[in-house]
Amino acid sequence: MRIAVVGPTHPFKGGVAAHTTATAHHLAAAGHDVDLVSWSRLYPERLYPGEQTVADAGPDVPPYPRTVRPLRWDRPGSWWRTGRRLATYDLVVLVVVVPAQVPALLTIAAAARRGRPGRPGGRPAGPPTSRPRVVVLAHNVVPHETHPGGEWLMTRLLHAADGVLVHSDEQARLATGHGAVAVTVADLPPHPPGGIPSDLERATAVTRRRERAVAERAVVRVLALGFVRRYKGFDALLRAACEVPLIEVTVAGEVWSGAGRELREVAADPRLAGRVHLRDGYLPAAEVPALLAEHDVLALPYRHATASQNVQLAHAHGLPVLATRVGTFGAQVRDGVDGVVVAPDDPAALAAGLATLTEPGRLAALVAAVPCVDADAAWDRYVAGLVATAGSRA
Repeated sequence: MRIAVVGPTHPFKGGVAAHTTATAHHLAAAGHDVDLVSWSRLYPERLYPGEQTVADAGPDVPPYPRTVRPLRWDRPGSWWRTGRRLATYDLVVLVVVVPAQVPALLTIAAAARRGRPGRPGGRPAGPPTSRPRVVVLAHNVVPHETHPGGEWLMTRLLHAADGVLVHSDEQARLATGHGAVAVTVADLPPHPPGGIPSDLERATAVTRRRERAVAERAVVRVLALGFVRRYKGFDALLRAACEVPLIEVTVAGEVWSGAGRELREVAADPRLAGRVHLRDGYLPAAEVPALLAEHDVLALPYRHATASQNVQLAHAHGLPVLATRVGTFGAQVRDGVDGVVVAPDDPAALAAGLATLTEPGRLAALVAAVPCVDADAAWDRYVAGLVATAGSRA
């Protein structure tokens, strides 16, 4: 198939940009003819309380070679022109990041379906023999932060698509409730910053972690990684750590406004003196493996979630996971086997989960049971699901 993937890529940062790029790579590896059609300006700055791009930092995944960047949120003409150029493709995959993009994505879809662009000299080319199928790749059917009219816009986009791909059963129910006619669920495959470690690197990290875990009265080093936003519950993690003296917490990631103020207020609690390390700022992909190697557990104390690659990121590096039972975490983490799963937004439950990690022998047992990650197989299944979505609408 000739496929256009429309979405963000480096120098835009974040998991969606990395996933979009990785998707283009894996579609091409599966034998498809793929172009990545991206943005030079993604959305208004007021929607993002930080720098949208990281031009000076390396990409999370290798750039896709056939990438163009004709789209700008503030130039509607670029939406229509881009859509017309996509009229000859078999499949157009629209990656939606925030509802503010929906008018642009609807325009791209409508232009692509209208027909081939005009020939030189202004003569119309006529309609293509078959219009492209349009699939929406929705990481979040409902945004983590509410936006006026956001759900209405998402409903318009999902209903207009030939198929919608989501990453969990709950997101599938939401997509159907927001107008999607045909929905496919595919597990989110890993695209870890810095890549999948080699077997030797992973084995070495696991051995060191297990040796430390059996040390008498060793402090358990817990890492919370990623953009600091309130829904991720990093402040709740620190509150819980107040009650568990043998826990040391690192929060590493770009801090978003109000969530940062709340986090710093909790970190100032005297009970956490010397046990909290705040690393504010974007974390380049090249630095992620070393940071993971310095810690014993990855914490995902989210108040709510959809799907995330973070459990697979931890497992790839041999770390057990402390997670709340939201999104896909409950299915990815085996409670008491390779991690600890607790109720969301429950400080007492989170503190109990942290205390479990400090029990003699418990951390070593969890580390020993962390599964390896087969990224290639996961991506094979994902690409198959994405391509199948294109033909799922009657």
